[in-house]
Amino acid sequence: MSYRNQFIWQRAVQLAIHCYKFTDLFPKSELYGLTCQIRRSSVSVASNIAEGYGRRSKQEYVQFLHIANGSLRELDTQLIIAKEVDLAEKNLFTLLLKEVEEMQSILVATLNKLKVENSTKEKPASRRD
Repeated sequence: MSYRNQFIWQRAVQLAIHCYKFTDLFPKSELYGLTCQIRRSSVSVASNIAEGYGRRSKQEYVQFLHIANGSLRELDTQLIIAKEVDLAEKNLFTLLLKEVEEMQSILVATLNKLKVENSTKEKPASRRD
């Protein structure tokens, strides 16, 4: 199965698209400021999910999911700052910030699931003496 079939990657791509469209509303003077930062961090989320999926081990995939989660937290911070400095109407940020929260929940749930799967495989079998 391809990373493109993964729900988590599909949601991350949608988030990046929404961020790109949303930052079109920002003043052109912000093109190399928060506009660029928001776009880069949103793209980084989907990119790290894809890259991790292509790695050899589940452990490497988990590492890339952690990196994606860090990028998502950067994105959240950047959106909050953009909201507070009035780069767009404050009410317009609500849906995007909610989408970031949902994506974070999906990422954390995926990480937890992978950790549980990994820990059950690592437990040694009981010995009968």
